[in-house]
Amino acid sequence: MPALGEARAGRPAAVAPPVPEAVVRRGEREDAVRAVLGRAVAPVPPGLYADAVRRGDRLLRRRRLAHRVLWLLACAAVLAFAVWAAEARPWAEPPSRTTPPVTGR
Repeated sequence: MPALGEARAGRPAAVAPPVPEAVVRRGEREDAVRAVLGRAVAPVPPGLYADAVRRGDRLLRRRRLAHRVLWLLACAAVLAFAVWAAEARPWAEPPSRTTPPVTGR
């Protein structure tokens, strides 16, 4: 394998990627994050908690209803299959369509 900077057959020489600017300014980013975290916390609107609880309850009720409906549909499908299988008996051999020849007349 050719070393970095050497050309391969038919390909230009590979060049080392430049150092990302973000890595160079890591200290500046950390300082900016510390400044943001050092600020006072923004006040939360007074009705936000109650709205979130109401919305969460509504989502849980809908999810519970959807699960119950899906279980009901699954049980109905199993029951319908069981009734069909008991009536049709798909595992039994179908009756013969031709009669055997009459012998010994």
